[in-house]
Amino acid sequence: MARQILEILILLLNLLTYALIGRALLSWFDPRMQWGISRILADVTEPIMAPLRRVIPPIGMLDISFIVAIILIQVLERLLIQAMY
Repeated sequence: MARQILEILILLLNLLTYALIGRALLSWFDPRMQWGISRILADVTEPIMAPLRRVIPPIGMLDISFIVAIILIQVLERLLIQAMY
């Protein structure tokens, strides 16, 4: 049972990683987030991005909080995988 819960959490973290990457890519084409998919991705990822943006300032026009968020998610995922085995 616990293994299945961990597998679901890992799947959700993977989906969140893809959502972050999708949001970063779409921000080049839709910077004002007017498209429906852009708004959905923003709604899903903003609870993670907002606290990171308060701590990590942008470097010029580059928002590196996306990179930090992905790294943190990957670290958490690796910890969950280690906990499974």
